[in-house]
Amino acid sequence: MSRKKVLYVLLDEWADFEFAHVGASIHFFKEQFQNVIVGLKREPVVSIGGLSVLPDIDVKEAQKLDFDTLILIGGNAWKRIKAEELDDFVRKAVAEGKTVAGICNAAAYLGTIGLLNHVKHTANDLDELKEWAGCGYTNEAGFQRKQAVSDKNIITANGTAYLEFAKEIMLSMKEIPTEGVIQWYGLYKNGFYPA
Repeated sequence: MSRKKVLYVLLDEWADFEFAHVGASIHFFKEQFQNVIVGLKREPVVSIGGLSVLPDIDVKEAQKLDFDTLILIGGNAWKRIKAEELDDFVRKAVAEGKTVAGICNAAAYLGTIGLLNHVKHTANDLDELKEWAGCGYTNEAGFQRKQAVSDKNIITANGTAYLEFAKEIMLSMKEIPTEGVIQWYGLYKNGFYPA
């Protein structure tokens, strides 16, 4: 049985804490899934915490892959990025019915390319999303003041919701038992001992 590919787009100043839970949790199911790191180029990207990662592939190579899930990890560079090739790749993934997930600034990025206009969604802040996305974003009524939102094949989360983000992504994967995801989430959200 071939493993399903899960693609993670990392840009410079990517949020390592947003990747940690989802990447490690999906890797736990490595017989079913393969984590693949995608960069704009095959050059190291450095996280907010100073971790340097060499992407497995670049966006051009990612376009040739068969994959089910595309995860955009937040970070500071999303507000500065001008990458038409990435925009087209993400739009195509949504059009093909693949699960596309964005957290923090990557969630707002989805708004800048028009992908939040027909789904319920969240981001760090509605006013910031509207200002940044400009006329690309027309769905203020769809904004939910929640940690993470999953609607159709798009998952969004704010930057403090890395656990909820991971939970929603794993719940979208039929190979991962729902009960196990709920138990995992409860453990990491509440800890071994109540605070």
